[in-house]
Amino acid sequence: MANLRAGLIGLGMMGRHHARVLGSLPGVDLVAVADAGGDVHGVAGGRPVEADVEALIAHGIDYCMVAVPTVFHERVGLTLAAAGVHALVEKPLAQDTPAATKLARAFADAGLVGAVGHIERYNPALQQARARLESGDLGEVLQVSTRRQGPFPARIADVGVVKDLATHDIDLTAWVTQQSYTSVSARTAHRSGREYEDLVAVVASLSSGTIANHLVNWLSPLKERVTVITGERGTFVADTLTADLTYYANGEIATTWDAIAKFRGVSEGDVIRYAIAKPEPLRVEHEQFRDAVLGKEADIVTMEQGLSTVRVAEACIESASTRTTVDLTT
Repeated sequence: MANLRAGLIGLGMMGRHHARVLGSLPGVDLVAVADAGGDVHGVAGGRPVEADVEALIAHGIDYCMVAVPTVFHERVGLTLAAAGVHALVEKPLAQDTPAATKLARAFADAGLVGAVGHIERYNPALQQARARLESGDLGEVLQVSTRRQGPFPARIADVGVVKDLATHDIDLTAWVTQQSYTSVSARTAHRSGREYEDLVAVVASLSSGTIANHLVNWLSPLKERVTVITGERGTFVADTLTADLTYYANGEIATTWDAIAKFRGVSEGDVIRYAIAKPEPLRVEHEQFRDAVLGKEADIVTMEQGLSTVRVAEACIESASTRTTVDLTT
């Protein structure tokens, strides 16, 4: 079987990593790349560098990786769908719910594989957490708490921290718990003088009763990517920077020292940091999308799922603006 012919549009910070992976992915030939600003990072590797998606399509590509700024996702994606080209679109799927809806519908109507690059789903720590939750290791999931913070990325100019960073946490929480968001209450802040928010705090309810909260900002010198999942039997802590998953079990030994027992609550049990394989999440993401295009069983983030994440993100922004809790079940 001939290799799939792939294209890449968008050669910025993420685009250069996509170029590296696509250029070495078995069963795939990266035949051309595109960016209106040219190949500023020198990642083309001798391949043609085009200015727009139409020129990229002319190379006879089977699928395309879309890594342009979010505001251009809709136009580029719709052009690919009209040309019959499968697409993996960087997160978020689009700049707003109407645009995301158009994209999801266009790819579905054309019978094409459309996916969204919510890369945290492929992080080994969260993959392991999801599998262990499905096995019942924690029992009922009571709470998911995420912290995602770091310095402001100057390259992001078209969306705020909710759509750029918090969408990671929204998607991974829905995926790891297999629940949907039913309501959100959020507060945002604008501290860096930009049009868009750079800090958000979210409290949300999920469809099976789990409570979620997300603390996200672009204002910290500390880079942190942590997901804490608390259940009936203990707690998982997933650090997606190091891809480590640690299990804190509820203890079965009574604490007889009264001074400690008064403030410790659930007694401490075993603490285990799991030894797990750690493949690169971006490569796994591309392997899964390649397999989906080939019609094989694959684990991709569908555009419908990407649309749901955009809806929740917009509900967070609405909640912060109106200072109300937004119901997502209507």
